Amino acid sequence: MRAVEILMIVSILMQVGAMIIALFLVNKTKYMALWICCIISLALLCFERYFQLQEFAGNEVSDIVVAWVGIVVSLSFSICVLCARFLVDHVDYVTRQQRVLENRLLTAVLRTEERQRASFSRELHDGLGPLLSSAKMSLSALQRVELSDKDRAMLQNSTAVIDEAIRSLREISNNLSPHILNNFGLSRGVKNFIDRLATVHEAPIRYHTTLGDKRYDSNIEVIIYRVVCELINNSLKHAQCTEIVVSLKEESGNLILDYRDNGVGFVLRDVEDRGMGLSNIRSRVSSLRGKISINSRVGEGMSVKVSVAVNGAEIMPDTALLEPTKNKKRNRRNGRKNN
Repeated sequence: MRAVEILMIVSILMQVGAMIIALFLVNKTKYMALWICCIISLALLCFERYFQLQEFAGNEVSDIVVAWVGIVVSLSFSICVLCARFLVDHVDYVTRQQRVLENRLLTAVLRTEERQRASFSRELHDGLGPLLSSAKMSLSALQRVELSDKDRAMLQNSTAVIDEAIRSLREISNNLSPHILNNFGLSRGVKNFIDRLATVHEAPIRYHTTLGDKRYDSNIEVIIYRVVCELINNSLKHAQCTEIVVSLKEESGNLILDYRDNGVGFVLRDVEDRGMGLSNIRSRVSSLRGKISINSRVGEGMSVKVSVAVNGAEIMPDTALLEPTKNKKRNRRNGRKNN
C-alpha cells in the first residue's frame, strides 16, 4: 500500500471522528444548522476520499459521480462559512448588547448610591444639625447665669464638644454629598476637596484646571469628583508621596483628568488583586463609557489618565441626582401655586 493511500485512509478516519464530535454538538448548542452542514460536508468528503481510493486501486468510478460529490462538498462548505460568519456576527452583537446592559446597570447602581448618599447627608444635616445647634444655644444661655468655677469649666467643655460635633457633622455631610460640587460645579468641587485636605495632610497637592465655572451633566461631575477623591485618598494612604498633581481640562469634546504622584509606586496587577479602590475607579469610568489608563512602577510613582466624552456641550447640572427630595418638594410647591 502506497503512502498516499495510507494518508487517505487516515484522512477518512479523522473526518469520521470529526463527524461524531459534530453530531454530539448538534444537541448541546443552539447553532444546529452550522453543525448539520459540517456533518454533511464531512460525510461527502469521506465519500470523495473513498472514490479516490477506488481509483488508486484500479477500480473505475463514474466521473459524473465524483464531480457531483465535489460540487456538493463545495456548496456545503460555503454554507458552513456563511453560517460561521453569521455566528460570529451574532456573538459580537450579543457581546455589545451585554456591555450596554452592564453599563446601564452600573450607572443605575451608581445613581442609586449617590441618591442614598444625598438622602443620608440631608438627614444628618436637617435632623442632627438643628438638635446640636439647639443644645449649643441652651448652653450659651447658661453662660449668663452665675456659676461656680467648676460648673463653668464643665459648661465650656460641653460647648467645645458640641462645636466639634457640629464641625464633624458638616464634614461627614459634605463628604457624603458635596454641596460645593452641586452648587458650583466640578472645578470648584475638586478645589474645595483639595483645600480641605491641605489642612490635615503635609503632602502638597497641585491643582490645575481650565474648566472655570463650566458645568456638565451631573452624572459626569459626580463620578469624576469621586474618582479624584479616591485617587488622592489612595495616594495619601498608601503611596508615601511628597507631591500630588491633579489636572482637569476639556479637549476635543472630552473631559480629561490627568493625575500623578511621586510615591513608592506598585505592580499594577498585584494592587488590583488586593484592592486599593482601582477596580471601583475603573467601574465608575466605565459607567460613563470613558477611557482610563493607570501606569505605575515600583519607585516611580503612579499616573492616571481619564477621558470622558462630553461632546463639548455645557449642561446645567441635574440636581435630582444629588438632591432628589429637594426637587420633589419644589415641584409640589410649584404645582400648588399653579392650581
